[in-house]
Amino acid sequence: MELSKHYNHKEREKEIQEFWIKNKIYKFNPKSKLKIFSIDTPPPTVSGIAHVGHTFGYAQQDMFARYKRMQGFNVFYPFGTDDNGLPTERLIEREKNVRAAEMPRQEFIKLCLETLEKEFRPKYLQTWKALGMSCDWDIFYTTINKHCQETSQESFIDLYNMKRAYRKRTPFMWCPECQTAIAQVELEDKTKKSDFVYMKFDTSIGDRITIATTRPELLHACVGISVNPKDERYKKFIGAKAKIPFTKREVRIQTDEDVDPDFGSGVLYRCSFGDMEDAEWVHKNNVKAVEIMNKDGTLNEQAGKYKGLKSKEARKIIIEDLKKEDRIKKLEPIQHVVNVHERCGTEIEILMTDQWFIHYLDLKKEFLQLGDKLEWHPKHMKNRYDNWVKGLKYDWCISRQRFFGVPFPVWYCKLCGEIIFADKKSLPVDPLKDMPKTNCPKCKSKEFIPEKDVFDTWATSSLTPQITASLFPKLFKKIYPMSLRPQGHDIISFWLFNTIVKSYLHEKKLPWKVVTINGWALDPDGKKMSKSKGNIVKQEDKINEYSADALRFWAASSKLGEDIPFKEKELATGQRTITKLWNASRFSMMNLKNYKVKKVKLLPFDAWQLSKLNSLIKNCTESFEEYEYFRTKSEVENFFWNTFCDNYLEIIKRRLYNPNNKQEKESAQFVLHTSIINILKLFAPIMPHITEELYQMHFKKYEKEKSIHITKWPKYDKKLINEKLEKEGEDVIDIISKARQFKTSNQKSLKEEIILTIPMKLKSSKFLQDLKAVTNAKEIKFGNNISFNF
Repeated sequence: MELSKHYNHKEREKEIQEFWIKNKIYKFNPKSKLKIFSIDTPPPTVSGIAHVGHTFGYAQQDMFARYKRMQGFNVFYPFGTDDNGLPTERLIEREKNVRAAEMPRQEFIKLCLETLEKEFRPKYLQTWKALGMSCDWDIFYTTINKHCQETSQESFIDLYNMKRAYRKRTPFMWCPECQTAIAQVELEDKTKKSDFVYMKFDTSIGDRITIATTRPELLHACVGISVNPKDERYKKFIGAKAKIPFTKREVRIQTDEDVDPDFGSGVLYRCSFGDMEDAEWVHKNNVKAVEIMNKDGTLNEQAGKYKGLKSKEARKIIIEDLKKEDRIKKLEPIQHVVNVHERCGTEIEILMTDQWFIHYLDLKKEFLQLGDKLEWHPKHMKNRYDNWVKGLKYDWCISRQRFFGVPFPVWYCKLCGEIIFADKKSLPVDPLKDMPKTNCPKCKSKEFIPEKDVFDTWATSSLTPQITASLFPKLFKKIYPMSLRPQGHDIISFWLFNTIVKSYLHEKKLPWKVVTINGWALDPDGKKMSKSKGNIVKQEDKINEYSADALRFWAASSKLGEDIPFKEKELATGQRTITKLWNASRFSMMNLKNYKVKKVKLLPFDAWQLSKLNSLIKNCTESFEEYEYFRTKSEVENFFWNTFCDNYLEIIKRRLYNPNNKQEKESAQFVLHTSIINILKLFAPIMPHITEELYQMHFKKYEKEKSIHITKWPKYDKKLINEKLEKEGEDVIDIISKARQFKTSNQKSLKEEIILTIPMKLKSSKFLQDLKAVTNAKEIKFGNNISFNF
């Protein structure tokens, strides 16, 4: 079938995607004897709009899947969506104009599930299909479905039985906006303007002592004052008592070598929960804490007249009140780093709450060793992992005070407080609806209080290898550990680390063999794309305008782990390559009608082309084996445009159109066929749609496979490499190029006859016949230099 003059990506890409799904081209075959290559696919959050920042990483991981499939692996490539937790809650609240806190919980959960199932998830999945992802869409999960809930709940029960999971009432990090505890990994540093407030406290020795703090609103929670024992300024105050303004309480002034004499006034004001360091000091010194903060970030009755105010409001008023009593020595404007919740940007508070934790601080050495065993691409990304592990300060808080998520499979005895766990056979359970199967094992009571908290979404997402591999129980050990984990560098401390934690605790091994870390696609100004910033470029828009293949071509332009600004001109370059590929294939197909593959005696330029092609195949294969897709893209692009189109096609045109003999044409046809099919295969992981279209139009009859994406990856043949021939061919190509330039500069047609003078060393060259034909030379002379005449 003859190709049309133009390729319509808007029509054909969608039809090609439907062809892949209908024919199950990417179906994982559990009965196959082929070696399994398993991929722990990142589940995107359903609450987002897919922009080219998402395209960037997902296109790159799909290139690896496609390459491995063509290498003959049985590729296990599932797809999931992350749709439990706070992001989904926010999405439903926004889209349905409701407030989770103002609805019966079960009603809100039902609304979330129905909205995801009927409205958001189908549309969101189509986003990734439109990009040309080669997942097995039948191996699909959501982090809120029954299988994921069961896996997550069973993990928790096992960890409790290992004495790794525990519940404790303790001061911990809290987001007043989201009204939930958060883990260390969810903290983000943000620089904010504030005042260092130098406050004067009365003391039992008659003199006042000056304390510098950025949080005077926590005065009523002050439980201690510390000075450095070597600080001569404050030696007379050691052991004395300081009276806390606006209260009847006094606290003792103590020494602490950790106090920096050069920071602020050199006097440290210890609030119960000013930060985690204060909380640790309170615990270490067995001091009775003063709980001053409500869960919504307002001060409670312990704050006296400041009750009901939020921190910023109270801070302003209390400074004015301190001024009235002449207790402000000075206000020093500063910029300081504060911890905020990465989800909403709200400054965190420290609250005394009951939370569930996973104890792992004692395993930091083991986690570092696991990081050493993992194969990292790029290697330097391991530094982020190491730094995170070394900087761990707290156990993993896995409980969240939210509404939509995976429930803890736990009840508490109403009479004695005993913790009752669900029977594994009954999982998944929702304690708010279900009841324990037995009475309280301690007091035999039948009355229980259900756990209302849900798991941190990462407590479930950290099990994605087990979630997907367990769908094929008989193949679990062949799928797990998985071959590859592709992901972004921004979630190394979130997803990558926590998955290693769960895998080590449950399986005593790494969850994967290789990890690839992609960078960010930034906006044109070099800033991270974010819906809240209004600087996203929608994937859908660019696919419609340029094509999915052009978008993928752009995604293959950067190295793994590299952040690059989005530039639309790169999509235009990709589109030009697609057009060129279409035209070159159209030319090839017209000249390969009724062609039958057979061995022929090759002419010199045909042997030269095959030598160059095999060098390309070798380099592209080595690049993909090292997960350097960008090198493959660069090399095949350069070969296609320059070696194949600019040079080889021009050289063989005369032999295809008007051959002197049958051998001339057959040699050209053999290499033309071999070149174009291998170019298509090398491009296939990067630009799957256009390569599939061209394969179906002509090459399928030769390869005998339903799709180009299940054909064999090009195989390097060392016997076809001829470096001497390549060098001589390059010299002749240089003459051809200069001859073209000579005609163009003289405003002559490329068909104009010329007289060539070339170096004597080429007098016996095997390339002279093609050189004469392609330059349209009426005579070739030999001399010391290259020259041209009409």
